[in-house]
Formats: sequence, C-alpha cells, structure tokens
Amino acid sequence: MFESLSDKLDYALKAIRGQNKLTEDNVNEALAEVRRALLDADVNFNVTKKFIDDVKEKSLGLEVKGNLLPGQLMIKLIHDELVALMGASKSDLVMAPQAPTIIMVAGLQGSGKTTFCGKLANSLKKKGRQPLLVACDIYRPAAIDQLRSLGAQISLPVFSKEDAKPAEIAADALVYAKKYGRDVVIVDTAGRLTIDEEMMQEVADLKSLLKPHEILFVCDAMTGQDAVNTAQAFHERLELTGVVLTKLDGDTRGGAALSIRSVVGKPIKFVGVGEKIDALEPFYPERIASRILGMGDIVTLVEKAQAQIDDKEAERLEEKLKKNQFTFEDFLDQMKLIKKMGSLRDLLGMIPGVDKAMRDVQIDDKAFGRVEAIILSMTKDERVNPRVLNGSRRKRIAAGSGTSIQDVNRLIKQFEDMQKMMRNMTKGKMANMMGNRQPQSPLGMRRN
Repeated sequence: MFESLSDKLDYALKAIRGQNKLTEDNVNEALAEVRRALLDADVNFNVTKKFIDDVKEKSLGLEVKGNLLPGQLMIKLIHDELVALMGASKSDLVMAPQAPTIIMVAGLQGSGKTTFCGKLANSLKKKGRQPLLVACDIYRPAAIDQLRSLGAQISLPVFSKEDAKPAEIAADALVYAKKYGRDVVIVDTAGRLTIDEEMMQEVADLKSLLKPHEILFVCDAMTGQDAVNTAQAFHERLELTGVVLTKLDGDTRGGAALSIRSVVGKPIKFVGVGEKIDALEPFYPERIASRILGMGDIVTLVEKAQAQIDDKEAERLEEKLKKNQFTFEDFLDQMKLIKKMGSLRDLLGMIPGVDKAMRDVQIDDKAFGRVEAIILSMTKDERVNPRVLNGSRRKRIAAGSGTSIQDVNRLIKQFEDMQKMMRNMTKGKMANMMGNRQPQSPLGMRRN
C-alpha cells in the first residue's frame, strides 16, 4: 500500500535528515521533492499546493528543541498535515435513532460497489445488526446474482423483484425490512461505465424516495484523480455523506486517498483491502499517514489479531510454549489465523521499519499452502512428535503433499529452529538467541 509514494517521500526527506537546523533553504529543498512526490502520486494539484504551503509556513522559524532532530521534526509536520488532509479522525456511520437505518451505495461499474455492499453487511452483522441487502442494480448482467451470492455467503437476506423498476424495489424493500425487523437497509444502486444523465437521475430519484441516512460513493483507489473527479460529480448531484475506497491494498500511489477529502469535502469512511468478504476496514487518517511515512500501523495489526485470536486459545498456546510443547498441530492452527488476517506482505507492512526492510524481499503467500499441505500429510502422531519422522516417513509426506523431500526436510529443520528460539525466549535467554543465526522463514521469503 502506497509503496511508490512512501519511497519518494523517504527520498525527499533524506537531505534534511543530516542538517543541524531547519532553514528556509533546506526546507524549500525538501518540500520541492515532497511536492514532486505528491504530484507523481496523482494527488490533486490544488491539494498539493495547499499542503506544501501549510507545511512550509509551520516549519520556518520553528525551533528544534531537546533531542529532536530537524529531520524528525519535518516528518512530524508532514505526518500531521497528512492526517489533517485526510480528515483528522475516523468518521463513523450515522445510525438512525429509529430503525431501519438506510444506506444508499452509489458508484460506477467495476469500482467494487456490489462487493462493498456485501462486506458492509457482513461488518454490521458482526456488530449485532440485522442488515437487509437490496438489489436495485437491474441493468448490469449478474449484479443481482452477485448480491444474492454475497448474501448467502454471510447468511443474510437479499431483497429483489423480477421485472420491477429500482424505485418500486426500494419501496417494497423498506416495507419488508420493517415487517421482518431488519434494522439496516443497504441499497445497491445501478452503475455505468461512465457518468450519464439517466443513471444520475435514477439515483437522485432513489435518494428522494428513500431519504437515506448515508449516501456512500464507492470508487477504485487505483484510478487516482479520476476517482476524485467522479466522486465530485456524484456529490454535486447526491450530496454524499461519505466515500469508500476499494482496492486500497493495490494502490501504490495514494492520490485518491490524499485528495478526495479536500476536493469533495466528505470523509472516507471505509477502505477495501482485499477480495474476501471481511476485507473491509474503517478509514483511520492517522494510521494511513503513519504507513505512508514508513512508521507502520501496529494498532491495526493488533486489532486484526484480536479479532481472530480467542483469549482462551491464547492462554492455551502460552502455556504450551512455557512447557515447550508447541507442535506442528499448533503451528498449523497459527498459520490458519494468520491467513484470516490478510496478506502476509500487508501484515508485515504494519510493523514499523519492517516494510522498508522487506521491500526487496519476495513474500509468497502461496507458500502457506505448501507448508499446510506438508503438515496435513503427516499423521497426527507425527505432528505431535516430529522426532519419529525418519527417511521413509519424510518420503511419504513429500509424495502426499506434492512437494520434494528437500521441502519437507527444510520445514522440519525450520520448525526445530523455531522451537529452540521459543525455548530460549521462555527461559529469558534473549542474549544467547540474538547471538545465534536466525532460522530462515518457512513462509516463502527470499531476498532478491
């Protein structure tokens, strides 16, 4: 996420890091590079100009106090301005004082609009809500089927009607929601490949009919300034309450994320960070700013872990580690938890400093599958007691998992090394551990 922008901002701030104080000359030099980095990231020109002017005004004449270095001070200024640019704080959904809350979702075809409806319904269900999905996109082939499929995946109802206009479908959906106690109604509206008057009039009519509490515009973050311009056109017609950026995990530039709040004047409420139904996150400006500047995002990482790890399971695992009873069964369970948390590259990028350190390392998420296949090809006794894994057993496991004997041997050796590390950690022998050679990861990492 934002790798290109992060690299360019890091380069822009290199010159000022070695200075003893902030001067007009070195600030101007650094900000010229920052300006270039933002424009290359497809950030709106006016937004970039204001951003640079604000940072320059706050930096000149600022006294560097204590142990704070000029480079650190400049990074803090830029971080604070990035946060302000993206909205200062998380913006929550507005929920109606009396159910149902009506959320209208708009956007162009291909932006991920229908998928977002499913993800949002899933997120609200986990919070104890009873959402109803409403299929008002009657023009795109398979749009209704896609929404039905998403609803079935998360065990939620989808309201649709054959041979009916969107306004009729929406009106009947509200009656259904009140009758069956659905407290949130998520309406998937029609999109087009480009903005046209017919589409705009239809969504405007739906707005008048539904009087939604939220009107969310979904756009593809990877389209940069085009996403901002489209959001602005929708806002002028619908008066949006918020924006959703999809495919943010694949956005290396960040132009849409940095521009859209200033141009449209409405907050980014959610971001899509993958294809899975649970790959939706609230938008936290401060956390995104930290990631752009290579500071990581430990808070989000911890939240992801807490969402997957049961307290009792964590206590059980801790006890096994203390007793040196960590087995391949436990290792397999932990791998499954990590897979649920998302891409390994994204998870590592949330750890401060790791993202840059791992920039030239290829991380193969498919390696999870290979390791899982090897472990599943072991008998239960072999997983619990790897010492019984002789040559003939390893040959059988390689054949059963579709891997080589070398792959099996490597995993077993890495697992043994990991057990030794854990034993040292539980005994407080960190000094010895730091002096030993670190075992290579079994998860498919290699340096280019």
